[in-house]
Amino acid sequence: MKFIETRGNDGTRPYNATFSQAILSPIASFGGLYVPLKLPDLGQVFLEKHTGSSYKNMAMDMLCAFDIDIDKEVLYEALDLYDNFDDKNNPVPVVKVFDDLYVSELYHGPTRAFKDMALQPFGVVLSSIAQKQKQNYLILAATSGDTGPAALETFKNRANVQVACLYPEGGTSDVQRLQMVTEDAPNLKVIGIKGDFDDAQNALKKLLASESFKAKLKEEKISLSAANSVNFGRIIFQIIYHIHSYLELVRMGEIRMGEKVYLNVPSGNFGNALGAYYAMKMGLPVEKIIISSNENNVLTHLINEGKYDLRHLSVVSTTSPAMDILKSSNIERILFDMFGSKRTKELMDELEEKHVYTLSEDELERLRSVFSADFCNGEEGKAYIKKAFEKGYLMDPHTATCFKAYESCALKKIKTIAYSTAEWTKFSPVIANALSGEVDAHDIDALKSISSLARVKIPEMITALFDKEAVQNTIIDKEKIEEEILSFV
Repeated sequence: MKFIETRGNDGTRPYNATFSQAILSPIASFGGLYVPLKLPDLGQVFLEKHTGSSYKNMAMDMLCAFDIDIDKEVLYEALDLYDNFDDKNNPVPVVKVFDDLYVSELYHGPTRAFKDMALQPFGVVLSSIAQKQKQNYLILAATSGDTGPAALETFKNRANVQVACLYPEGGTSDVQRLQMVTEDAPNLKVIGIKGDFDDAQNALKKLLASESFKAKLKEEKISLSAANSVNFGRIIFQIIYHIHSYLELVRMGEIRMGEKVYLNVPSGNFGNALGAYYAMKMGLPVEKIIISSNENNVLTHLINEGKYDLRHLSVVSTTSPAMDILKSSNIERILFDMFGSKRTKELMDELEEKHVYTLSEDELERLRSVFSADFCNGEEGKAYIKKAFEKGYLMDPHTATCFKAYESCALKKIKTIAYSTAEWTKFSPVIANALSGEVDAHDIDALKSISSLARVKIPEMITALFDKEAVQNTIIDKEKIEEEILSFV
């Protein structure tokens, strides 16, 4: 399979890239992204074939349908990492909460967040390519809380790879921060920046596009790539769990094969939602994709009104910090798929120069034919956490945003699959406050109170964090990011 560029070709890059090329150098012409030239058509035949398959077998078959230039042995090794999840036979359980609402739990990996679903196998694939090419790579990651720990976990001590991870100081939960700052592998560098996630992501994109930065790395015989969802190597693995979740409902006898469902996604950078969109285009029976946001609700305005407007906006700190994002990178891939490269470049240039773009009525109608959207504020989210707990289900504040959109956007009487992107342990103070009114609790205290109240065990990998030494203590101004990274490599 070949990959093309969302903003067209600038004449300096090949018109068609391989999968390996696209993931090793994820920023395309004019600052755009890589997308498949054509998605494989799986359809009901594929779904019926895998009704009784394991997650890994179905995933392997889907990856083969993409015909990517990665050796099958490497793919098998990558997918075998799902054996390290809580249940190797079912790494993504789907749990019924209400009669027509099911939660797909994506957080059962080593860092207790959905980013493990893509980054665990991605680390194997990228390191393998680097070793095969006898080339050293610097992997950049910008995180609002979950990408960082997952990227550090998958790349630590891997050959031919170094990782520099940027996170906003004070913009993550205590557990997320500890997962990063206690990593001591010599090939990892964690950098706290005085700013928000958009500052971190903008810095990442700027460095990925910077010829002078790449030239300085080249002097050290190092090439540059990224672990964020701008990299299609992440997205390809995020398609898989949407297919799996649908098949789980079939296996549970909750839907018939071919019956349409809603997919309800808590969205920040839109990678999870993009995986759902590609799964839908590849033949998954989906009525609509529901986008759930928090108070940083630019996506809600885009989908409901057709305007992406960042003027006079700044990131709001919320109870669901992994979604505290204003510039959602993967929207660009949706724009390209619906409107083509010329229009995508126009819109992205407008966003860069004027901090706003507006879709035409026809474009908005097309977007709304696939997506619906709503947002949930922190107090509403805590009410949904308590309501679900009273029904016997314990969830985190990001998942809670889906419960509001389920009520407002799931208009037909069909099943909804909502995606839980993080375990309750990652955001325990918010949950403790929602369940018992506990205020200003430190993570460790909130974890213990929830564990006692819900009669659930705190995973050992979480409790161990509080006894580890913080060894990654760098906090810098965002203007010094390049200097700090070059010093590291």
